[in-house]
Amino acid sequence: MQNKFSFRDVHGQIQWRTPLLTVIAAAVCSLGYLAYSGKSVAQARTPDAKTEKELVFELSPADIASAESRELSSKLPLSGSLVPESQVTIRAKVVAEVAEAPMQEGVAVRKGQVIARFTAADLHARLLTQEAAVDEAQAKLALAQKNRQSNEVLLKQNYISQNAFDTTHNGLELAQANLKSAMSQKQVAQLALADTQVRAPLDGIISKRHVQPGEKVSPDSPLYSIVSLGRMTLEAQVPASEIPRVKTGQKVLFQVDGFGGREFEGKVARINPATEAGSRSMMVYIAVDNAHASLKGGMFAKGSLILEKTASTASVPLTAVRQVNGVDVVYQVLNDQVRIQPVKLGLRSDDEGHVQILHGLEPGAVVIASRLDSVKAGSRVKMPRASTNANQNPASGTAAKV
Repeated sequence: MQNKFSFRDVHGQIQWRTPLLTVIAAAVCSLGYLAYSGKSVAQARTPDAKTEKELVFELSPADIASAESRELSSKLPLSGSLVPESQVTIRAKVVAEVAEAPMQEGVAVRKGQVIARFTAADLHARLLTQEAAVDEAQAKLALAQKNRQSNEVLLKQNYISQNAFDTTHNGLELAQANLKSAMSQKQVAQLALADTQVRAPLDGIISKRHVQPGEKVSPDSPLYSIVSLGRMTLEAQVPASEIPRVKTGQKVLFQVDGFGGREFEGKVARINPATEAGSRSMMVYIAVDNAHASLKGGMFAKGSLILEKTASTASVPLTAVRQVNGVDVVYQVLNDQVRIQPVKLGLRSDDEGHVQILHGLEPGAVVIASRLDSVKAGSRVKMPRASTNANQNPASGTAAKV
């Protein structure tokens, strides 16, 4: 038996095997495609846990705020110098030499207290002279009265003429005038003598002593300057554009350097009707009670004028208010979900960083106070625990996703 293979036989085998291999390959591809397609459909129908799971934003304590029931105020910053409300410079009223001027700067004095004395020898002599002139005028008046009475009797008996009686009567009137003049001069001399003792016109503190013992003074020469610190005036310039909002009686709170943050209080007493030269500001005068005498003249004060103050109503931080389609809203957190709550705003206090809520929100409501771009209306949120420390969850402007 011979094992011979011809080319024709080989070619014939290849011819019938090739279609068979093609069919088998196509079947395998079809099965693979069907298996892949089935898997894809199964995957499409099976929900992805990561896609379907709802996002929950974890908020930090800095991201939220509660609507507080508080008073808000609108303030106008101001500054100025303190000036004593009562201050006076005492001046001499006579020509004299200063005998005593014992009071020094910083010494407290009482009203009516003698604070200086002048030499008074010449004024004493002048008073004695005027007293003598009064005595002389009184004696002349008494004589003139007697003469008139005598001449009146003689006239009735026709012993003297009417003309002689009129002369006597005129002498009486002249004596009366001379007495009045002498008494007036005596009073002037008494006042001059009294002016040699200088008395304090008010309770206060000596701020300046202008004379020394031995100096000679004349009328209107300054002797002492006295200030009363019981009430002070804070003179502050306010822009003219703000004057329509300033009213007498408004409260002013201010601080003065050196008092460790202590706050003082005053009230608007007067408003200057004209602007200050070279500026667009108007002077406002604020009365300050200084019964403790802590404040001194010339001190610089810095504070704010309370233009308006609300009653205790709900308020939220300014950062919690947004605008949606031109309407003021807040993002309120209710049942761990964010919702848009329209609100009506009242007084806005930039100093305190809060705004008054007139309608739409009750005290205690929780709102989102940070600008969290990822948190929208309808978002689920996780509130911070009460024990959460702000240092452990610093505000970053973005809520954490869980």
